[in-house]
Amino acid sequence: MPKTCSTILVLGMAAVLAGCFFGKDDPEVTLSGAQQFYDRANRALKSGDYNNAIAYYEVLEARYPFSNHARQGQLDLIYAYYKDRQPESVIDATQQFERENPTHPRVDYTLYMRGMALFSGEKGYFHEFFNVDISKRPPKDARNSYAAFAELIRRFPNSRYAPDARQRMLFLRNRVAKHENHIARYYLDRGAYAAALSRANYTLQVFDGAPTTTETLQIMVESYRKLGMYDLAEDAQRVLARSFPEVDALPSPEIEEDPWYRFW
Repeated sequence: MPKTCSTILVLGMAAVLAGCFFGKDDPEVTLSGAQQFYDRANRALKSGDYNNAIAYYEVLEARYPFSNHARQGQLDLIYAYYKDRQPESVIDATQQFERENPTHPRVDYTLYMRGMALFSGEKGYFHEFFNVDISKRPPKDARNSYAAFAELIRRFPNSRYAPDARQRMLFLRNRVAKHENHIARYYLDRGAYAAALSRANYTLQVFDGAPTTTETLQIMVESYRKLGMYDLAEDAQRVLARSFPEVDALPSPEIEEDPWYRFW
């Protein structure tokens, strides 16, 4: 369907909806059309009727795209999508608002909500209820959520949303670090010792200080030993013992006189 026809169809539907929503005897007829739609949407949102709130906000934006009510409605619509568990719609709406209003003072809110929409799949009651190990799942959303929160803190360090964003970033950092350890352990268990060591080194450098650092160092110790790099294995073991004295040292294997990687 041509874009012009689509626009006419949307506006026509909006007009029909307006006729249904506001009769001649409606006390709100003295208000502007944009104000009427916004008030109805806001009431639906506050009462938890998110489907109707979304419908009102979308019609408001279609009929009065340049009004102040529509701009505020865009922000409220983001929240309605979030409460209605539509994370993809939240992400699309936040990105649209930021493109159209790059200097708006509420961009910190849109960044926060985008981070929250991506974060929503990372921590849920069903993970614990069904004993789901999320470290085995690819952390694409976790990385993107972390990036949104990081941009919020970088651009708006004094935002009211910054403290909560920082706390969520800690969780996300630990989540990604756990996944990196999962991959390193996968390589180690299958004899790909160099790959395991490379992954563990990356994790240690990028996510230093995460609670998973203990396991990362253990993977490094094991990988070095399997590669016959015993001096480096002992160095990693000393770092592990010094940083985490409560962790039992890995037993030292018998050292081969000629490691497999030497050809002379």
